[in-house]
Amino acid sequence: MPKATKPDAVAMLKADHRKVEDLFAKFEGTRSTTRKQALVQQICTELMIHATIEEEIFYPACQSKIEEDMLQEAYVEHDGAKVLIAELLASKPEAEFYDAKVMVLSEQIKHHVKEEEMRSEGMFAQARAAGLDMDVLADQMAARKKALVAEFKATGLPKPRTRSFTGHDLARDKPVRPGATPASARARAGQGAPAPL
Repeated sequence: MPKATKPDAVAMLKADHRKVEDLFAKFEGTRSTTRKQALVQQICTELMIHATIEEEIFYPACQSKIEEDMLQEAYVEHDGAKVLIAELLASKPEAEFYDAKVMVLSEQIKHHVKEEEMRSEGMFAQARAAGLDMDVLADQMAARKKALVAEFKATGLPKPRTRSFTGHDLARDKPVRPGATPASARARAGQGAPAPL
């Protein structure tokens, strides 16, 4: 019997994409508020883990190897999703706009996935063409993912933090004063540097 090959980095990320697509489809198919909340919790958890391993491991490996515009857009798309994730985690299914926020998050993720997975021009195709070691990246991402799953199980989901958005500090749930960055606001509050997510 042939030995099963473990997925490389791109296969891992694509598997995450399929899992989240399935969760969004389940959300669309339910009317139960209890089920909706459980699905949103699962969606947010999956997306936060996925975004973290991309931002900490995959995207840095792509730096100067793929189109810079595509990489910057990916970070901004992550941050847009994080805003909705923060809103959903602080809300309940009965709240106004809850379902609409889930649907907009789903559409944002579909667009992001398309940008990453396009056959010849997408981020994954460019990363492969650049010769990135997808097996080494997969090992690093799998280890980080395992640690994040354990961390989130023990402490719950942290508030998402954005890299490119500076007008709102999600970690403190209030607008940042003009001219101040979220990092400087946290430093003044004694919180130190922002986490990568």
